[in-house]
Amino acid sequence: MKRNEGNEQDQPNNPLHGLKLKEVLEFLVSYYGWEELGERININCFNSNPTMGSSLKFLRRTPWAREKVENLYIKSIPKFKQ
Repeated sequence: MKRNEGNEQDQPNNPLHGLKLKEVLEFLVSYYGWEELGERININCFNSNPTMGSSLKFLRRTPWAREKVENLYIKSIPKFKQ
């Protein structure tokens, strides 16, 4: 059995299931832009010369920051679909 086989049934109500952190961050940057993203989540990687690579590296190593990004993504999905 493959590692990801059957995961769809394990987390049917998880909006982050199957998404990579890069996809989440790309959505937020395209939706808000770096400046507003830095205002909503006040972390240096969004406010000081932000790049996708440096932000992903920081978020992968910093659980509290990643949680803030994921929570903003979850809150932003309904606004985007309207």
